[in-house]
Amino acid sequence: MLEAITMHAPTSQIIPAQLLLTAYRSGIFPMADSRVDDEVFWIEPRERAIIPLDDFHLSRSLAKTLRQDRFRLTCDAAFAAVIEACAEPRPDHPETWISRRIEDSYRMLHALGQAHSIECWQGDRLVGGLYGVSFDRVFCGESMFSRTADASKVALALLVALLRRAEFRVLDCQFMTPHLASLGAIAIPREQYLEMLSDAAAQSPRCTLPAAYVALVSEAASAASAASTGSSSPGKVIAQSLTHTS
Repeated sequence: MLEAITMHAPTSQIIPAQLLLTAYRSGIFPMADSRVDDEVFWIEPRERAIIPLDDFHLSRSLAKTLRQDRFRLTCDAAFAAVIEACAEPRPDHPETWISRRIEDSYRMLHALGQAHSIECWQGDRLVGGLYGVSFDRVFCGESMFSRTADASKVALALLVALLRRAEFRVLDCQFMTPHLASLGAIAIPREQYLEMLSDAAAQSPRCTLPAAYVALVSEAASAASAASTGSSSPGKVIAQSLTHTS
């Protein structure tokens, strides 16, 4: 079991936005025992998983998937649907830590511009995505889901591309998993993570994630126009940007 410091919070409805952001800036985040649990546990892992933004592992197969434009990609187009999908039971996780109270709290953060989602679509069907909390030059990934092969990986690739464009410094993944390790995640001590948060707080990002997404789509459209392909999907631009370090 992963070792972490756990604290309890009293039951109420929505967790105040300022409390959530203060917790995240201190390396702490909330979880619950089940979908219907009103109690929140504040978690501070002794070891933190992060993905260094210049070391995201773009495999050949994932790069191929991006260039083939199998998915329509969006940012903040369906935040509520993404968090609901992340909270759905899975064969290996029949219970979720995303309680109704936590979901409502993050939807409030999203309305305030402090939480964002990435969506993968096939037609009008949402087939994958992720969401997380954004502050200073830090993005704390909360959860992701996939209803078809590679959808969550593509969502993460888009997130990394946007964070690099916006000059973020930290992509937090909370707990290490083999899946995240395959994408370039590493585990660091809590003390090092807190130092990274402090450094990232020194300056603001160049732009927001939605603004970075608009710029990426615009670049893709310009490239498509120049090549006379008529396609404005950002997949090729994402793949190209992730093959170069900044």
